[in-house]
Amino acid sequence: MREVDATIAQRLASSVPLVGQVARHIISSGGKRLRPVLLLLICRALGCTSPQRFNLAAVVEFIHTATLLHDDVVDESTLRRGQPTANELFGNPASVLVGDFLYSRSFQMMVDTGSMRVMQILADATNVIAEGEVLQLMNIRDVALDEAGYLRVIRSKTAKLFEASCRLAAVLAGSPPEIEAACAEYGQSLGTAFQVIDDVLDYDGEAGELGKNLGDDLREGKVTLPLILAMRNASTSEADLVREAIESASTKDLATILAIVQRCGALEQTRAAAGAQAQRAIDALGVLPVNIYTESLLELPAQLLQRRS
Repeated sequence: MREVDATIAQRLASSVPLVGQVARHIISSGGKRLRPVLLLLICRALGCTSPQRFNLAAVVEFIHTATLLHDDVVDESTLRRGQPTANELFGNPASVLVGDFLYSRSFQMMVDTGSMRVMQILADATNVIAEGEVLQLMNIRDVALDEAGYLRVIRSKTAKLFEASCRLAAVLAGSPPEIEAACAEYGQSLGTAFQVIDDVLDYDGEAGELGKNLGDDLREGKVTLPLILAMRNASTSEADLVREAIESASTKDLATILAIVQRCGALEQTRAAAGAQAQRAIDALGVLPVNIYTESLLELPAQLLQRRS
């Protein structure tokens, strides 16, 4: 990861000072770096020590950071990881344009690999992520959204880059198709579990630990699994209150809605759904060699299920 951080610092260089300021603000603000970590771990699990793994790990972090910059503008967010968002500090135009810079810089870096397969994976991933963002926008305040629709959004918007990170490692290692497919399955399942738990924490976390405001999803009119299940499980009057809050994107009854979501079993069911995805990730690793790196990959799903931020 030190090598990845050095690559990130080097490739953030720009003759336009504001580009570096905005990008460094969000990249250095305490993110988990999960996608680069996954790429590096799978490379080592498969015996790959190519220096290109650092370049590609930086690429996936740049793509992820670009999506965060754009997300915060769309969501009008003011807080991320306990700090003011880039759009709050530098304004929406700077955030959008620096996000564009990170996307274009990541594609410059892909070319360095000289691999059409690598470029295909990342081009497809960024396209699916963009579609997922638009799909989520279309679903805002839509109380008719069901679990299948919700999963479609998060598999596009969040899990796709996890999947691409893991698939890239297998490609870089020159793995056969069955290993590549298993790595992709691990990434998609882990990424899905990660996002499902993230959505739980919006109704069962502490703002200080989360680094964002509790109830932000509701405030933005986002229909996530805890709310879908609450509308299904709760009494008619409680379900109506949840629907009204979603349709108005209002948090005036947030305390009541938190109590409903917690009381009706929606959080337990949502955690169980995340657990099923985590188990899918673990099962996918059965075809990988057994070593300390694979052991870390096996431990990671359980750790993500227990996270509080």
